[in-house]
Amino acid sequence: MTHPEQARGFRAIGRSDLGGHGDGMQLMRHGDAMYVGHFGISGAGTTILDVSDPSGPRVVRQWPAPEGSHTHKVQVADGLLLVNQEQFRGGDPFTGGLLVHDLSDPFDPQRIGRLDLGGKGFHRIVWTGGRYAHASAIPEGFDDRIWVTIDMSDPEHPVEAGRWWWPGTGPGEKSEVPEGKRYAAHHALLDGDTAYLGYGDAGMVVLDVTDMSEPRQVGHLAWSPGGDTHTCMPLPGRGLVVVTDEALANRCDEERKLVRVLDVSDPAAPREAGRCPVPEGDFCERGLRFGPHNLHENRSGSYRSERIVFVTYFNAGLRVFDLADPAAPEEIAFWVPETPPGQEDAQTNDLWVDEDGLVWVTDRIGGGLYVLEPDEELRARLAEAAL
Repeated sequence: MTHPEQARGFRAIGRSDLGGHGDGMQLMRHGDAMYVGHFGISGAGTTILDVSDPSGPRVVRQWPAPEGSHTHKVQVADGLLLVNQEQFRGGDPFTGGLLVHDLSDPFDPQRIGRLDLGGKGFHRIVWTGGRYAHASAIPEGFDDRIWVTIDMSDPEHPVEAGRWWWPGTGPGEKSEVPEGKRYAAHHALLDGDTAYLGYGDAGMVVLDVTDMSEPRQVGHLAWSPGGDTHTCMPLPGRGLVVVTDEALANRCDEERKLVRVLDVSDPAAPREAGRCPVPEGDFCERGLRFGPHNLHENRSGSYRSERIVFVTYFNAGLRVFDLADPAAPEEIAFWVPETPPGQEDAQTNDLWVDEDGLVWVTDRIGGGLYVLEPDEELRARLAEAAL
């Protein structure tokens, strides 16, 4: 069944099928260049688009993924593009690592460096410039993802600087993970020297990274219902962290996943302060995943706010919440695409929000890249709440 577009506060003004490889994942803008990683089902690895005309994004270059691998994450800072390599769906052979590209020409990145830790490769990278990047990875000897820090002072030769993993999940350690649970790092976002790390069924781990070579746990919070904690985004001026638990099962065949607002005024003792409302509709019956996934992460050069939060919600599209009252967040806008051709339903995956409120979102199966424009009322609200 094809479901029609639904929207409040947005209208779609552009789209790209990503050169017929519509399995878009993480995306990041750098001037008029947009970098999109691919889930892996199409065989594409990274697509580079010219987005100077938002109504007509144009594919400039597209790299394939290595055999047995996917390269679904991209990060841009300090004139560099970082791309992950990770085993995809048990591929054998596969290639795992972290690639560094020079962006002297943003539309023609040149590979200059690589880091390989063995194992199954890198998953999610965070790179905002400076000396250190950090990421989740499965290095040699580990069974699942841990958090690693990377010294980027020589981009042609990045090196591991440090690592942290949940006690009992390292090589030769006695497991402290409850049966049936998965404790796996996803990625951390930093507020100064404090890292807020999503750690799967363990919830959120708070790390002191004053010394990035020796991350030190200072706090932790898990919750129920919960699991598969994905993104923990700090709002530093308010002492809050917004957290998504990733929906993984089709048709809601799991505990309901939520977007939570945590009070971290004491990082050693975080507590839940509120929950964003669950989108209303027949999404559980429509097919595929329904629930939270990625947040727009308030990066430099993009729209930034400590009140307005953008969330991709798989078949419920894009949702926008106002956290003026963190105990009672309000949904103020949404956009759900028409079901892409050949799909059971939409699977809105990741997003980037320009400083002026223009939103770019991807579909992880075949819908490609969409460009959304806020209406005047929403644009004014975004401007009011911007940093």
